Amino acid sequence: MGGVSFPCVCPSGVPHPMRSCLFVLASFAVLAAATPQNAEARVICTIVADAADGEILSEDGDCVTQVTPASTFKLALALMGFDSGYLTDATAPRLPYKEGYVDWGGENWTQPTDPMRWMKYSVVWYSQQMTHALGVERLERYAASFGYGNADLSGDPGKDNGLDRAWIISSLKISPREQVAFLGKFVNRTLPVSPRAFEATETILEAVPVSDGWTVQGKTGAAFPRHPDGTFDYERGYGWYVGWAKRADRTLLFARLIQDERKEAGTPGLRARDAFLKELPSIADAAR
Repeated sequence: MGGVSFPCVCPSGVPHPMRSCLFVLASFAVLAAATPQNAEARVICTIVADAADGEILSEDGDCVTQVTPASTFKLALALMGFDSGYLTDATAPRLPYKEGYVDWGGENWTQPTDPMRWMKYSVVWYSQQMTHALGVERLERYAASFGYGNADLSGDPGKDNGLDRAWIISSLKISPREQVAFLGKFVNRTLPVSPRAFEATETILEAVPVSDGWTVQGKTGAAFPRHPDGTFDYERGYGWYVGWAKRADRTLLFARLIQDERKEAGTPGLRARDAFLKELPSIADAAR
């Protein structure tokens, strides 16, 4: 991306030229957050499918409306990166942080970053380096071949900013059902990428052990929707958690999407993850 920076108006209304406007957007997976006991969020959708045949085992809520994927797009982007050769392994390329890169993720975003660190801390500027290297046309070809939502990486109308934020409250949209369909192709290795791309992407995803013998790999994402006037609605953040859970010879695909009813501490993506992981054993039992 070459150190692209966007003038920004902070929530206070004061311009902040040294930070990107993306600091008010949503890839909050890197921000630590406790889940308050009185947290209020509407579960838009919880969908679980069997990875073996794609059968939907449980589906609650609106699982067909497309919304921003936010940082869950990193799963698809990692496959694109490894398949194209831009990413080589879990530790390369290791890119330096440069002044002007988005830094609202704090200290974790102002350090040299490799693919493992990129995924762990959801570093937006690393994604932007990759998207700029691949270009909109190639990204859209990959997304279309993946069946990834509307596969629209153009960005905001008339802004020519797709490479910087198409996946963050902009042109790219995907539904929970489409997330699960994409994940099924990932797990079953049927996407049009190299075998190495699957293996390397799975390597950089953290494996989380859960009760009852389940191990989960997935990605959070979060984003603020817009008011009709284009400003961000900080009280109604979306939170995603998507991935798969394995136990013995069984693999379940899942997507959880929430939306806050009021402004909450921390990120809705992490709250969506934490709540889903607690519920997973009972969800899995009910989905037999």
